[in-house]
Amino acid sequence: MPKVLLIDDDAALTGMLTEFLRGEGFEIAAAFNGLEGAAAALDPGLDAVILDVMMPDISGIETLQRIRAQSAVPVIMLTAKGDEEERVAGLEMGADDYIAKPYYPRELLARLKAVLRRQNPSTAQSSQYLAAGRLRLLPARRLVTFDARPMELTTCEFDLLQALLRSGDAVATKDELSLSVLGRRREAYDRSIDVHVSNLRKKLDTVSGRTIEIETIRAVGYRLRVAA
Repeated sequence: MPKVLLIDDDAALTGMLTEFLRGEGFEIAAAFNGLEGAAAALDPGLDAVILDVMMPDISGIETLQRIRAQSAVPVIMLTAKGDEEERVAGLEMGADDYIAKPYYPRELLARLKAVLRRQNPSTAQSSQYLAAGRLRLLPARRLVTFDARPMELTTCEFDLLQALLRSGDAVATKDELSLSVLGRRREAYDRSIDVHVSNLRKKLDTVSGRTIEIETIRAVGYRLRVAA
């Protein structure tokens, strides 16, 4: 039974969502402010976090920052409808996905299941490792190494790197990446993939000394390149 943590100061909404998700087979824990939520998110038995941006003590963005300092647990953020700055800030801090309020519980459930599926790749996908230069990705272990040293990646960053490695010399379009990494069609003006690419690019630059690069193909997508 997957365990999910809800972090939201709206007790009534949290109660309704808890009842709905329990009916769908999830174990639910709840925290009603950011400080409690950041601490609860370090539970090693946790499979995912649903985090509201607007909270009274510390914001969801700061809560996410505290979580990411110690954990790569998948996080879906609840943002105000149309607030692009909140969405981008959350993605830059390492959120895996977002959903705008108000939302349908079934839509949130679909996003949650997509995140959890990416955490548990199929046997067919897991039976090999992928490589580029001195970079190695092992799907079965959800592990990425460079020169045998592990890299710390979020769920989306791992899935994005895996998709780019599987594409080889072909360009992975933003539409394709949105489907394979986020589990949804890319909407107009959706910058989610671009932000995840930016985060992953910084980490690859740091560990590889820019020998592993993500090449931008303008207006199309991205391609992984090993520098000579």
